[in-house]
Amino acid sequence: MSNKETGLTLVTGGTGHLGRDLVQQLLAAGRRVRVLARQPGSDARIDWARGDLSNGDGLRDALDGVTTVINAATFSPIAQRGYVRLIDLFRTPRAVDVDGTRHLLQESERAGVEHFVHVSIVGLDPKNSLPYNRVKLAGENLVRQSDLPWSIVRAAPFHYLMACLLRSMRWLPWWPLPNSVMQPVATTDVAAYLIRCADSPDRGMHDEIGGPEAKPFPVFAQQYLDIRGLRRRLIRLDISEEKARRMGFVAANGCKGSVTWRDWLLGHADEPKGKVRNTPIPPHM
Repeated sequence: MSNKETGLTLVTGGTGHLGRDLVQQLLAAGRRVRVLARQPGSDARIDWARGDLSNGDGLRDALDGVTTVINAATFSPIAQRGYVRLIDLFRTPRAVDVDGTRHLLQESERAGVEHFVHVSIVGLDPKNSLPYNRVKLAGENLVRQSDLPWSIVRAAPFHYLMACLLRSMRWLPWWPLPNSVMQPVATTDVAAYLIRCADSPDRGMHDEIGGPEAKPFPVFAQQYLDIRGLRRRLIRLDISEEKARRMGFVAANGCKGSVTWRDWLLGHADEPKGKVRNTPIPPHM
């Protein structure tokens, strides 16, 4: 039986937070999984493929026999370091989200991939003020222009990213935060939804996915302070809906996960830079 007949799935970004949850859930469902990584891991259940998405190295071999690609790779300096620098307001790297997506699409077409699932973020608009959002939109546009059968899934900000941001603010006695609605989501819920979309006969734009709660950012921040036992003064900054959207503060429009921010905080300690958990919490979808 050929690889095509057994339904091999290639996951990019498989060593990140979302990617690890995605791979574990695919394996738990009895799927054959290949992960593209610059440094292959040691899990013997995974077919590791050494490669670099940013320059296309190793993609041709990695896609051999693959029927489905789930492109969960991304590079956000803010997420990597856990806080915002001034430079992030002016530029962000394109190597993974744009160049890497282009390389992956080209090689996927050559390999005859049957379904290309691309992970994106909510709130994308040509008027976005954040460079990372503009880069994500450019990556989406490449997928839309492809001749492959494709699906795009936009997800709200992940719980662990919001925790990283708030952790980086601990040294501040006052927390000025936009009083704008957001809908953070657990990566386990996103992973479960991605698998459903990958298995669906539907193609194109799928419903967005967010967490079970859409609330103003300061409300989530207060929950963080309460659960972590911290005392900080929250300063709510009222900004227009248009400006909030341009900054990426929007609720997801569609599917809702079930892991609340509070439950996630109770089950996870704040992660220092470089810390990656090995055991995902169970999905609830």
